[in-house]
Amino acid sequence: MLKTVRLLLLSGLLIAALSSIIQAQAATSTIDVLTAKGIVNPIMADYIQRGIVQAEKRNAAALIIQLDTPGGLDTSMRDIVQSIVSARVPVVVYVSPSGARAASAGVFITVAAHIAAMAPNTAIGAAHPVNIGQQGVQDVPADMAEKIVNDAAAYIRSIAESHGRNMDWAEKAVRQSVSATEQEALKLKVIDMVAPDLDSLISQLDGLKVTLLGGSVVTLNTKNAMFNENPMTSTENFLYAISDPNIAYLLLSVATLGIMAEISNPGLIFPGVIGAISLLMAFFSLGTLPVNYAGIGLIVLALGLLIGEVFTGIGVLAAGGIISLILGSAILFKGGSLFQVDPWLIGTITVIIASFFIFLVSRVIKAHRLQATTGWEELIGKRALVKVALNPEGMVLFRGERWKAVSEEGKVAPGEEVTINRVDNLTLHVTRQLKGSN
Repeated sequence: MLKTVRLLLLSGLLIAALSSIIQAQAATSTIDVLTAKGIVNPIMADYIQRGIVQAEKRNAAALIIQLDTPGGLDTSMRDIVQSIVSARVPVVVYVSPSGARAASAGVFITVAAHIAAMAPNTAIGAAHPVNIGQQGVQDVPADMAEKIVNDAAAYIRSIAESHGRNMDWAEKAVRQSVSATEQEALKLKVIDMVAPDLDSLISQLDGLKVTLLGGSVVTLNTKNAMFNENPMTSTENFLYAISDPNIAYLLLSVATLGIMAEISNPGLIFPGVIGAISLLMAFFSLGTLPVNYAGIGLIVLALGLLIGEVFTGIGVLAAGGIISLILGSAILFKGGSLFQVDPWLIGTITVIIASFFIFLVSRVIKAHRLQATTGWEELIGKRALVKVALNPEGMVLFRGERWKAVSEEGKVAPGEEVTINRVDNLTLHVTRQLKGSN
């Protein structure tokens, strides 16, 4: 009987301990935190999608996206919005830190969140579709531009309506590029709360109810929640870095220099390898940006003209190549100021390529002058080895190269040495090397 009582007491203690552990785990729920800073592009879209999937697998209480963006590509923005809307975990978009903004594409992302928040001294708005598309509205006819604006306005109204936010202000942000501070956005019901930091945000989230896609309602339990920072991986950081318009242009320029060096001096290998790697990286970078193919064409034309100048020395080709390079660089990307290459970078790269080109041309001119001073006379008196019998014509080996040769003194067998007397149209006129002569 006593043993039974002891077993019951021990079982009760184990159950109580397990219960306390489960309660502690429930009390210390995790909240994943992503940091999305910079231009909205495919790399950022993939990062946010990955973060949402991982938060769902970890059964996180919520996912917070700390957003600071001037805008970006329309296609990437829509990918992010779709990922947020279809998420099976509450997504909070938090425009932070102080001084951050959610402009252009950032407005759509913020409005699409289950809960939208902003830090003090932040701003939201200016979502007119000038910079968010693969091409800016200013680059298309008026009727097409109107269709783009109408589509964007309808899209943001739909997103705002699904979360009970101010649809009229959201539409004005698209059509009239209106903006608002965090306090104005709160009063206008564009966002749900203002929080100075993550701790304050977490305390305000506790107890809020969120409706996910499909109608399921989730009550946030963020009390004593633990943060789980989920930054970009090293690979994502690298790919995001080279997706910058200036970096893409720099990679394209390095590829141009490497290819010019390899073509002008075959066999160097190293410049060709660097140029090929840079070109492949540039292709990836250009694939994430709104490229103007006319700009690419002008840069390729510039490369062809400059290489042609190295071998011809006409002069006009060089001038055309430099002009083509400058024009191609200036119009390389579409979509407004977000994707504009720094003019100082264009000027610097142009000077470097022009200087490198002048160096190559000077080397070619020097080589030609050296050849003119030495001429074919330099070959006279030199020895060559007969490879194909001279009877009287045949083939000799001179300095590792095969030359057509004519014997001036009868037949000469293979393996014998001959002396070059004169050169006539790349044909060597030779005589048998006398035994014992030097």
